[in-house]
Amino acid sequence: MFTGIVQTKAKVVSLTDKGEFRHLTIEVEPRHLSGVQLGASIAINGVCLTVVHFDETQVSFDVIDETLRLTNLGELVVGSEVNFERSLRIGDEIGGHYVSGHIHCTASIVDIEVSENNWSAWLALPQAQVAYLFAKGFIAVNGASLTVGQVDGNQFSLHLIPETLRLTNLAALKPGDKVNIEMDQQTITTVTTVERVLAARGQ
Repeated sequence: MFTGIVQTKAKVVSLTDKGEFRHLTIEVEPRHLSGVQLGASIAINGVCLTVVHFDETQVSFDVIDETLRLTNLGELVVGSEVNFERSLRIGDEIGGHYVSGHIHCTASIVDIEVSENNWSAWLALPQAQVAYLFAKGFIAVNGASLTVGQVDGNQFSLHLIPETLRLTNLAALKPGDKVNIEMDQQTITTVTTVERVLAARGQ
């Protein structure tokens, strides 16, 4: 379980592809790996991955075919920056919202507008996820807990503050890029429950 509060950006230093399998190694400041153990969960671009090897500054993960299919981890190259968040511990502050690290889909960047004091973007979701998209609702984008701005069909907007841009890899996005999306689980549960009740009533 995660909070969606990205702790830092990490850099991809090694990639090994073996068919539909990828071994991923990233480099991060030592303080972010303090106390890490084999088998620990870390969110990379919002994807919950299991630590298979680590040293003082590097940590490695194995990424299976299903994860590569549903996320943007298959598009990473050496030098790519990824968002990094250690798993939630009991007693930690929940600054964002509960995030599982299980990606539902990717969204495409449609448009980005940057001004002196504002960064905003429009993203396009697959139609299957639109039912769970609401203005001012929670959404996790590359692991960052964000608030949905406007909604127009299968597209939605984001408006990010400078601190979010500093801590995450979202500032480097450009039109056409894909980002990992995790819809808010409470919203999914509510919508699904209502749909089932209405279906049972024949409505």
